[in-house]
Amino acid sequence: MRVTQTSTSQTAAALAFVASPTADAQEACRALEARYQGVPASEADIVVALGGDGFMLRTVKQFMNSGKPIYGMNRGSVGFLMNEFRVEGLPDRLANAETSAIHPLIMDCLDTDDARHTAQAINEVSLLRQTYQAAKLRVLIDDKERLNELICDGILVASPAGSTAYNLSAHGPIIPINAPLLALTPISAFRPRRWRGALLPNRAHVRIEVIDPTERPVSAAADQIEIRHVKTVSIREDETSQALLMFDSEHSWDERILTEQFRY
Repeated sequence: MRVTQTSTSQTAAALAFVASPTADAQEACRALEARYQGVPASEADIVVALGGDGFMLRTVKQFMNSGKPIYGMNRGSVGFLMNEFRVEGLPDRLANAETSAIHPLIMDCLDTDDARHTAQAINEVSLLRQTYQAAKLRVLIDDKERLNELICDGILVASPAGSTAYNLSAHGPIIPINAPLLALTPISAFRPRRWRGALLPNRAHVRIEVIDPTERPVSAAADQIEIRHVKTVSIREDETSQALLMFDSEHSWDERILTEQFRY
């Protein structure tokens, strides 16, 4: 996923409020609608999403290519993609917010029945073993073989925004938000044991081939969409798709990434 950032100025914007099913999110949604007279999403200038990061990812995909920016407020747990929840002062926060244009990853995979599946990912595309046996994978970048056999629990390709999520937990690098890079990170690599992954240009096409997919089955996931029993998975940035995310200027996405890199 590639991100470009601009500042935005919104005055008297029509707001649509969407919320996850949790009690906290639903209560927050009612309070905001009552105060700011929410409109249907089809009539809105800005969509305000209330929930956690999982709900935010679903909302981003729902409004992909709509031209409607999404401003998240945290009513979940982690909330890395969200702003702080406050009922007061929402119009001023929106008027001063920074907008990031997001280009997601796209996953194209073939399963062992030769059925093809396609899905978008905001954070990462990951491959994981399905049984007690380690996965055996072949890694190609732009059709050139880079690893003829990676024995591991799995592997992932992360966007800059996704680099602080599953990728970071797998000891992958944090990528500055505007860097034209992708992270290719192994998950519990056994052989080659010292391979720690790679940074790739965002124009790279990654193909992962599963060696012996019947005996060593592997699943592939694009954020929350999982495909079982895959045999080949291709991953690239989808330049034809774009979503817009809004962040408070005093706690921008750049600032979040920098803060994460200095945690100890």
